Amino acid sequence: MNKEVILKKLDELNKSSFRSSFHLKENDKIYLREKGFTIIESHAKDFVSSRLAPQNPLNDGRQTPMRGHPVFIAQHATATCCRNCLFKWHHISKNKELTLNEQNYIISIIMTWLIKEMK
Repeated sequence: MNKEVILKKLDELNKSSFRSSFHLKENDKIYLREKGFTIIESHAKDFVSSRLAPQNPLNDGRQTPMRGHPVFIAQHATATCCRNCLFKWHHISKNKELTLNEQNYIISIIMTWLIKEMK
């Protein structure tokens, strides 16, 4: 995925008072350090493929908790938490299964946000 596109989108999201209000708490940072980015990325892939990728995700709009895992926080910060936010912020169509490229884009923006948040 093009890093410049990801960073430009993160800058845009950071201008939203709601999206920019999300930050990792200390226990999220500890969890991320203990697991490492490779494991956390595998969690992100699982969450995206099971909770966002289906054509009509279960409980869409309420499928991503506001806490409990660093990826969940990152999803809210990056507007990758539900299909409505994906459409509004990333122009990814609703009511269709996400392509592998779309899933990889979502995972890239989540992981980039997490890396920036850990600095």
